[in-house]
Parts: sequence; structure tokens; C-alpha cells
Amino acid sequence: MKILKSMLIATATASVTAIGGGALAAGKPTIALVHGAFCDSHAWDAVAGALKADGYKVININLPGRAGNEAAPKDATLDSYRQTVLAALQGEQSPVVLVGHSFAGITISNVGEAAPEKVKTLVYVAAYLPRDGDSLLKLAHEDRDARIGPILKPDEANGVLGVDKAASVDVFLNDGPAQLRAVFPSLVIDEPLAPLATPVHLTAARFGKVDKAYIRTSKDLVISPYLQSAMLAATPVRLTQTIDTGHLGMLTDPKGLAKAVEKAAQ
Repeated sequence: MKILKSMLIATATASVTAIGGGALAAGKPTIALVHGAFCDSHAWDAVAGALKADGYKVININLPGRAGNEAAPKDATLDSYRQTVLAALQGEQSPVVLVGHSFAGITISNVGEAAPEKVKTLVYVAAYLPRDGDSLLKLAHEDRDARIGPILKPDEANGVLGVDKAASVDVFLNDGPAQLRAVFPSLVIDEPLAPLATPVHLTAARFGKVDKAYIRTSKDLVISPYLQSAMLAATPVRLTQTIDTGHLGMLTDPKGLAKAVEKAAQ
């Protein structure tokens, strides 16, 4: 993880130089970033650096089961993910822009249902956009074009879902540079199983009234463009944008993704 963190900090520094600034700008909402499965908050480091350089306050949230937020897999639940995000937002006086990648689409939806008054906009980045009763497993089974299924390695004895780390490179980082592809297998984190199978409960009166935006990923092999289109047809959003990346656009095009997040935050 230290190698990836160094690479992300370097990328973020380049973004800061290109974008300029750095002081918090009055009137800009706080942006909270939530990582998806098989990774931790470091995945967002370069995007967070670019957003901060453009004057945004950023909260980069580590979910349970990661370094600094220890939890046994059996203790990780969809509710604990929601509570972790709510705790991170507790000190914010104004509604935040809550950004979720991949599985975090379900997490941020759960937060939007629980506390819609705390959310200015939910921003889904290559993310699951659930309806009431959906879980990650349910939505993943609806994705006819995803390539992730064959590389998944369930470990029910330990309550986690892993991936074939060697094969994960071509699925998660099909558009990634050689240096990142070389270190990626050592950075993949096993994901607690229970939250992935838990349905989320959403209502029109709460989640349905929260502003939403979606950032599509045109080369995605994890949550395919087919499923992204199907989810958007079922749950329309205010703004849809597309970045020309695979699933991990925060690693392969952090500057472009940061600009898309900023547009969604307006």
C-alpha cells in the first residue's frame, strides 16, 4: 500500500500544479469520498489532492476492515458502513457532496436514505445505483458484460470475498499504466462478504428526493457500460458524465475524474 500511496501522492501533486490554487473557496461544498470493495481510502488520494487544489474541503473515508478502521469481517455490516460515513460527516454544518465508487454506490445510497438532510448530491462513480431491495450480489448478477465473476474467490470460512490477484489486473486496470499494473495485485484487499449480500432499503420520500449524479466509465469491465445504462434507466439522475477509463478511473485519470466530480458538485 505504501507504493501505491507514493504513486498517488505524486499524481496528486502533478494535478495540484496543473490546477493551481489550494485555498478553500467560500461557498464550495465539502466533498466526501467513499471507496469501493477490495481497496481502501488511498484509492482516492490523487483525486482528493486535485479537489483540494481547486479549493474544496475533502473528507476521505476509510470503511471498516481497513488499516486505521479495524474490524473483523464478521463484524462488518452494511449498517456499519453507513454509520462510519455518517460519523465522518458529523462535524459538517452544510450538506456535503457524497461520492461513492463501485460498491460504495450502495453505501452512499444507504446514507442518503438515513440522513438526506446531510447530503447535497450523491455522486456515483462507476458505481452500483440501487433500487429498494437491491444488493451488490443482485445487481452484479444482472451484469451480462462484466468480467469480474470468474476471478472472484469466496472464502466463506473467513467471511470474505477475494479475487484472483494476478487476473485482477486485466479486469480492474485494463487501461492502467505498466507501473501501476505491476504493483496492483499486492494492493488488493479481501472484502467482507456480509455487506455485499445485504439488500439496501430505500424510499421515495427520503432517498428518492436526494439530488444524484452519475459518472460513467466507458471501458469498465467490473460494472459494465451495459449495467450502468440499465441502472440509470431504472433510477434517473440529474447529471450523467462519462470518463474514458476502466473501473479505477481515480487511479488512471484522477484529474479528469476530479473535474467530473466538481461539475456534479455545482
